[in-house]
Amino acid sequence: MKIAKIIALLGVIAMSIALIQGFVGGDFSADGALILQNPWGIVSLVDLYVGFILFSLWIVFREQNWIVSVIWVILMMVLGFFTGALYVFITLHQAKGDWVVFFMGAKKAAEVRKG
Repeated sequence: MKIAKIIALLGVIAMSIALIQGFVGGDFSADGALILQNPWGIVSLVDLYVGFILFSLWIVFREQNWIVSVIWVILMMVLGFFTGALYVFITLHQAKGDWVVFFMGAKKAAEVRKG
């Protein structure tokens, strides 16, 4: 689990740098328009948001509180895999070495263990 935490933390750091660079050095409207004019840009956006939605399904599944789920999903749609990497890092830490808790959330993992 230590390696997974390191990978997640590196993802948070890489995405933080990329987001800061994009916000500081980019023009969201102009750059977005260029992406939408390119067929592969559209493919990339569809691919990205399919990934966001699938990852968000996991978040909703494992979270106990629907308000918390909604907040994470909104952050996922706005900040992308910065949010995903942060969510993975936090949940790995909360799981305390238990992969079942990491993947399923504490309540669902406890229910599975009851059988």
